[in-house]
Amino acid sequence: MANAVGVKAVDRVERRPERRRADRAALRLNATIRSTGKGRTRVKLIDISTGGCRILCSSKVAADSWLWLSVAGLDTQYCRVVWHCHEFVGLEFATPLAEEAFQALLQDQEHLPEVTVNELRNIASRTHGLARQAADADIHPLAELSRKCAVDAVVEGFRLSEATGAGSAESPESPSADA
Repeated sequence: MANAVGVKAVDRVERRPERRRADRAALRLNATIRSTGKGRTRVKLIDISTGGCRILCSSKVAADSWLWLSVAGLDTQYCRVVWHCHEFVGLEFATPLAEEAFQALLQDQEHLPEVTVNELRNIASRTHGLARQAADADIHPLAELSRKCAVDAVVEGFRLSEATGAGSAESPESPSADA
């Protein structure tokens, strides 16, 4: 689909500079959000960085609104909704996480279980499909989330197979130095 000057919408989106200030880490944690005057809503934390996170949320939240995010192992975070597309929401923390708190959370989630790897694959597939049908403004966050989840699923899948294969695989005996 070309616009008035003949540039594809996808080409415009792909040339956007990366705005993220910190690397994200994949994880799957239960969390809740709460905004002023509303009750708590259960969400899933998909990934996190010291500056923000992405969540899977079944409730509508308005872009540029502010809310509280509660995650086990972290202080409750005051966050701005940076973007919202379908059930996916990008949040920016009002105060970046301390590196120590961030690393402690990641250490608790060091190896994702197989069910989480499958959830990452499902999110990658779902967001890829949504990005293909999305309006111009929504293509980038969905495509980036799809790519990130697909890569994380592959990496964690390899880690999982190495962990399960290393413990159960019978290694051949190495030749003795005495022989």
